[in-house]
Amino acid sequence: MEIRVSSASGRGLWMREQCKAGSVLISVKPHIFVLSNQYLDSHCSSCSAPAPPSGLKRCTRCRVVWYCNSTCQTNDWFVHKFECSALQKWAKEAPSEDLSVPSDAVRCLGRILWKRKQEGFASTWAHEIDGLQSHRKSLQPAVFETHTHLAHSIVRYFGLASPAELSEYGLSSAGDLVDVISRFVTNTFALTSPSLTPLGVSVSPLIALINHSCDPNAVIVFPRSSKNLPAEEPMMQVTVIRDIAENEEVLTAYIDTTLPQSLRQVSLKETYDFICQCPFCANCAGVDPREAMWCPKSCGGTCPLPTEENILSRCEKCRAVVSSTDAVIDAIRVGQQALDKATLLQSKDYIKARQLTTNIIPILVSAGLTPSCHPLLALMGLHKSLLVSSLSANLTQEVLGDTIRAAANYATGLAGILREGHPVRGIAFSELGKLLAVDEPAPTSPPRNVAFPPSGPPRLKAAYEALVRARNELIVGFGRDNDGGETGKAVRESAVSLEKELGVWRQGVRNVIEDTPKPTKAK
Repeated sequence: MEIRVSSASGRGLWMREQCKAGSVLISVKPHIFVLSNQYLDSHCSSCSAPAPPSGLKRCTRCRVVWYCNSTCQTNDWFVHKFECSALQKWAKEAPSEDLSVPSDAVRCLGRILWKRKQEGFASTWAHEIDGLQSHRKSLQPAVFETHTHLAHSIVRYFGLASPAELSEYGLSSAGDLVDVISRFVTNTFALTSPSLTPLGVSVSPLIALINHSCDPNAVIVFPRSSKNLPAEEPMMQVTVIRDIAENEEVLTAYIDTTLPQSLRQVSLKETYDFICQCPFCANCAGVDPREAMWCPKSCGGTCPLPTEENILSRCEKCRAVVSSTDAVIDAIRVGQQALDKATLLQSKDYIKARQLTTNIIPILVSAGLTPSCHPLLALMGLHKSLLVSSLSANLTQEVLGDTIRAAANYATGLAGILREGHPVRGIAFSELGKLLAVDEPAPTSPPRNVAFPPSGPPRLKAAYEALVRARNELIVGFGRDNDGGETGKAVRESAVSLEKELGVWRQGVRNVIEDTPKPTKAK
């Protein structure tokens, strides 16, 4: 690869030679990362690994961060020795226990400033951080409040009275502090687990050079390969999900590409200050599955969703006109409101959140929305997550069946809009396979008019097929050299176990057939 400059998007990374899907283009540890507050006591703050069987060891001074062992604690002390005092002071001044730890954004910015001072303002590390793009002069009104709050919080976190007192960290004015905040917000990546669960935030100037596309040819993942030493983790990797030609730009997605174009553009403008002009956005020919409903005549075609501005909607295949446009528009509005509310409630009131998703999804399905359509797809994903979290406390045949169907619907919706090999698709099919492989609490014949999921051996076969599919996609999404990463390895082991179980079942059937006496012919 090499850095080039284009008139459309500025600096970017370009391939000097062809690259195959599944290749790992970049493998680097982030300059800085921190865990979100909810994961501070369950993951190591040095390598981001989940708690080992022996448990994590807590910093005895701040009592906020935890480590795998003394080695991880020593590796992190270079920056944590400053962070530790700041966390203790913040906790003493916090108005409540809920606010006793600053947000991950504040802690990450704190680590950037401390390490920048430690490395030296003229160091390569500092120059790379300072070279990140800032949009301070063109901030959108929607982010003013966020930036102001972060600035006040950082000053308080450092135990100072104003931004002017940050001079020892290379900042001489409030404008300099806003620059740092803008660079952080614009160039932050989610720190994720090998199964794509967001764990925190990270910053990597090298990977920040990669420009955006709503139809990316690469993704950013944290696969946790067995080849890496703990001190090298969390390893941030850019993997190729479709072949990239010589002299083609490497592109990742900055936002959730399952969203319709209008919502993607709003998100990109507010956070990154640009309107996407990628080929996918510029050439909107045909019906986008993200904004589609089934043909009212059931011909198998799809129609664009009607909107307040354009209520006319026809099937792209048979040209049938959608007559119930007001009902569809109302269903979409109700669905978006339910999604917003359920998202806020999922960690506070699980029961209400699940009631919302359970009640609203059928309304959107009845309105004719396709599985890939927003907000139905997002609601199905949230519904699936809520059902999965309840399985351990309520593992019944009915709940398990509902969860499997929700996982299948969600995977189907994703498959309609994301490229084969996209890690999000791979994770969705791996979750479906694992759910199908769960021992049935009370194996019975499927309820009337419910063909899926099957029961008994056919269920094991469906689980095996889903896991094999997931495995093939994870190898691409998390890198062939990583063998699909930690998640790909677990899926392979599950598939092998199921294959053996199916083999035992088939052999048992053959033995029964062979041992059954053949009927004698009547004389």
